[in-house]
Amino acid sequence: MVGAYRSEEEHCRRRILVVVVQVFLVFLSCVLSSAEGRIHHHRWVVKYDYRSPDCFKKLVITINGMFPGPTIRAQQGDTIVVKVTNDLLTENLAIHWHGIRQIGTPWYDGTEGVSQCPIVAGDTFIYEFVVDRAGTYLYHAHYGLQRSVGLYGMIHVSLPGGVSEPFSYDYDRSILLSDWYHKSTYEQATGLSSIPFVFVGEPQSLLIQGRGRYNCSLDTPPSVDAGTCNATNPDCSPFVLTVVPGKTYRLRIGSLTTLSALSFEIEGHNMTVVEADGSYVEPFQVKNLFIYSGETYSVLVKADQDPSRNYWVTTNVVSRKPATSTGLAIFNYYPNHRYKRPPTIPTTGPLWNNTAPRIAQSLAIKARQGHTQSPPSKSDKVLLLLNTQNTINGYRQWSVNNVSLSLPNTPYLVALKENLHHVFEQKPPLDGFDLRNYDIFSVAMNVNATRSNAIYKLKFNSTVDIILQNANSMIPNNSETHPWHLHGHDFWVLGYGRGKFDMVNDPKKYNLVDPIQKNTVPLHPYGWTALRFRANNPGVWLLHCHIEAHLYLGMAAVFEEGIERVGKLPTSVMGCGESKRLLNP
Repeated sequence: MVGAYRSEEEHCRRRILVVVVQVFLVFLSCVLSSAEGRIHHHRWVVKYDYRSPDCFKKLVITINGMFPGPTIRAQQGDTIVVKVTNDLLTENLAIHWHGIRQIGTPWYDGTEGVSQCPIVAGDTFIYEFVVDRAGTYLYHAHYGLQRSVGLYGMIHVSLPGGVSEPFSYDYDRSILLSDWYHKSTYEQATGLSSIPFVFVGEPQSLLIQGRGRYNCSLDTPPSVDAGTCNATNPDCSPFVLTVVPGKTYRLRIGSLTTLSALSFEIEGHNMTVVEADGSYVEPFQVKNLFIYSGETYSVLVKADQDPSRNYWVTTNVVSRKPATSTGLAIFNYYPNHRYKRPPTIPTTGPLWNNTAPRIAQSLAIKARQGHTQSPPSKSDKVLLLLNTQNTINGYRQWSVNNVSLSLPNTPYLVALKENLHHVFEQKPPLDGFDLRNYDIFSVAMNVNATRSNAIYKLKFNSTVDIILQNANSMIPNNSETHPWHLHGHDFWVLGYGRGKFDMVNDPKKYNLVDPIQKNTVPLHPYGWTALRFRANNPGVWLLHCHIEAHLYLGMAAVFEEGIERVGKLPTSVMGCGESKRLLNP
């Protein structure tokens, strides 16, 4: 009996020991997982659905039936895995993770023709990357004009546990801004690629969080289907942001417009800007926030107005003569009814052609004290990039230094890693243009340009300055605002200026003390913008105007850096152009 008892006692001790060890291993795995970052798995089916985001029914690209797409939420250091199934039936696609630097994974940048072959209809592709910094980012289509029909969403990356923001708030909310067209991507692309040139024109609506309102009486000629434009459709009821009186809200605001520069306003409330493109901003207050396609901001708003009523949230077009009505949403003070109409008339925003407040905001955006990363004091290379509208054999194009980029059939990253150098031109593009003699205030005497797929080859870890120079388009007395986005990097914004850049005197005015780091920046009409970045991220990266039609028409440049440091490419990014034979040698 005693022996049996001892045997049972020993067995219990062993079981307890096993449980303790298992608990310890679970705890250890949690600690290691926390230290190394968690893995977030997403399964997306991308397809067309009929929707009426502005009351007009049309085909919209959805993700798992959602428009806008689902928000990706993660913590700094986490890994994001997105399994994308292309169910668009007749179209390829690629998805760019806007603002995610893809350190160590340049093949998952999601740029068709640069980092990968497109995902063909019916196929599945897996993106996997680390979100290495906290902040507010975006994702969107990077194939053809698909961004204009709804393939986009937001990415929220929070700080690691135990680390706090340098500002406080009670609630965290998102607002995604976009403009909206009723024409399909095929109609838009055909017009852009035709003689005579047919521009996409001004958008029919402005959407706030995927909702807007088109005036159905403007639907001329009326649609054959009487239900095509229906102002009572719940799809186009206004977006409502409900707030509790006295509380402070962090609003993460992103713009993925196809064309429009916007102003954003919450009636009766000031906004304090605290973050831009993932970088902390020395706080400053605005009534109107100017935001350009590809930019993100975080603003703090306190619900400190009369709580017995609701207030308008408005967005309006700036920098182009508006032909689109104000985008509307409701800032709803709890417990008022969500759709209780504010008693005031919505604002139409600031004057569309007044550049002064837009430039003032650009200059006001500086790195927050205590969070500055000073740029190198000088650069190794300067690229002076003239933005022009041109023609090539009668076709309208947008160009950089009178060269319109034409992507090769084999992605640059694959071509460079696999030594397929013959698939694109080896002579690099020009570093500049005739700055002294070029008249930026007039239509060029010679508007002809050339096409090229040549790229800039940057010395790894070198410091590069980019001077973006705006000029007159092919329309007299017209210079457009161009939001420029650089993949794979953040750049320091060293300065803005009016007129022609002065190579001797303007660099003396650069902000080298507390410049903000961003990934997207506006180039204002008839002005210049100066950027500096380190070419320290091995890969091939696109720099381009974020206006969809301008990129489609060639307004871009490509940088290669440290290609020998890029790891082995996954075969999933191959399969087009000359990379086909790499899969089937």
